[in-house]
Amino acid sequence: MKKGTLSIVFALVFGAAASATTPIDGEKKAVKVSESTVTWKAYKVTGSHTGTIALKEGSLVFEGDKLTGGEFVVDMTTINTTDLKAGEGKEKLDGHLNSDDFFSTATHTTSKLVFTKVKATGKNSYSVTGDLTIKGKTAPVTFDVSVYGSKATATLKVDRTKYDVKYGSGSFFDNLGDKTIYDEFDLVVDLQF
Repeated sequence: MKKGTLSIVFALVFGAAASATTPIDGEKKAVKVSESTVTWKAYKVTGSHTGTIALKEGSLVFEGDKLTGGEFVVDMTTINTTDLKAGEGKEKLDGHLNSDDFFSTATHTTSKLVFTKVKATGKNSYSVTGDLTIKGKTAPVTFDVSVYGSKATATLKVDRTKYDVKYGSGSFFDNLGDKTIYDEFDLVVDLQF
């Protein structure tokens, strides 16, 4: 009788510990990459450029209807400038963004974002901190995420110099004048899951 009781106690204790570390209703929802978009905008003294980049894979984690985590991989080889047409320097700019001056996509074919902290800030709204890895360098980023049904949106401001992307940066080079490219660029992410 004591042996049976001891077994039940072990089962309850270890079962409770397992459920405490793994949420019972936690659910990983895969992002539909073909229906999701990542748009970027980069700034320079004389203007800006916009473009897209494709998600390779991603997921959001929920406990019930509350966002609790996420992880995304971006295919860096898909960098595409959308504000220029062929013949206006589009191929040259796309090539330069893929080169070692910028994202070194031949060696660093993907970038990754992993949520490390998610805090609800209102109904369907969250402040997220995550580890962003670009060119093999990882640095934290903080951004807002809104979730509505099976859609989520996020806007990130990224300081490229934290990932060893320093070309044309006034923070590292003097006398660039109107060739200066600002350190921060924006990402707007629209997800379907």
